[in-house]
Amino acid sequence: MPKKKSTRKSTKKAQRKRPDTIKPVVLYHDMAVYENFERCAPRIFEVIWSAQQKAPNAPRLLYFDVQGHRNSAGGYDRDSWEMIENFLPEKALPYLTELHTPLYSWKNKRRQDNRVPQEMHIGYPEGEGKSFWYDIESLPLRKREAEADSRRTPPSKRAIMEYLGISEECLICWNSPVERAHVVPTSLGGSMDVRNFALLCREHHRQAPDIADAEAFWAWVDYAEIRDSGSKWTRAPEKIKSWVLSTGGRVEPLDRGEMSFLESVQFELRHLYGWTDDDFSATSWELIAEYHHVLDKATGRHFGVEKKASTHAWAYHVARLRLAAEITGRPNKTDFNLPF
Repeated sequence: MPKKKSTRKSTKKAQRKRPDTIKPVVLYHDMAVYENFERCAPRIFEVIWSAQQKAPNAPRLLYFDVQGHRNSAGGYDRDSWEMIENFLPEKALPYLTELHTPLYSWKNKRRQDNRVPQEMHIGYPEGEGKSFWYDIESLPLRKREAEADSRRTPPSKRAIMEYLGISEECLICWNSPVERAHVVPTSLGGSMDVRNFALLCREHHRQAPDIADAEAFWAWVDYAEIRDSGSKWTRAPEKIKSWVLSTGGRVEPLDRGEMSFLESVQFELRHLYGWTDDDFSATSWELIAEYHHVLDKATGRHFGVEKKASTHAWAYHVARLRLAAEITGRPNKTDFNLPF
């Protein structure tokens, strides 16, 4: 029998697998309660882009789930609805072969696009952008629930667990026991609605911000969950720890014990709010640092009250005098110009 001709073209064709013969990559993303639309959408593309780098041109199947994010009627809130109804089928599906959500499943009718953008930026509709962030001028209450229920007592831990879709564990470090943490404190106008609660361990409850901006609270939880990700694995078997290390993760808490209070504030400003060196240089951190030094060394708490105006005013005054002494090289009197 005559030998079959082997050409360069046919060899390349043989080496190139057909898309339907490549093993598909299954992707999963659970939209955590602390992720709003603006945080979740870019992460979806990070997952898709990473899959393309690790398994070039392989069919991608994305399974999308939602944690919490319920409205007063029990359906999905604005952020999760926007993801399921619009963003995923319109923006993400072209880079996938299949998409599965709690409400719908789609198959890409066209060939999967493998030119996945590495970054994406979220914009806001013309004239509507102001409603998406906190109004720093009027300092309003910004809650996640559109209409809070009228209950007057906190919901049970069980009810919060069911809303969040988690067991009795801290949202940040997965440890227990946990405490019920208000997203927006009642003293600032927060409600007893189950959507205004998180489950946090005592340490993370102590660290959580007391602010009137619900989305900023959840952004802090998101930041702390990444910052303290190593805490999740402290009690895990060694085999699991080895796997986490092999993927580039940490299996121990981030040691911030040597940080002063002000250093912790600066760390958070950099890593949560994106402050740069220019932002810090535009602020008189020398005075603030000296103020906290005086506050720590020479003030106390009376009746457990920390925010006493008299204590803080004195500490700022002494801090200013100390800075002036450093500049002039002469000691300053700590007298006060009393009007009486």
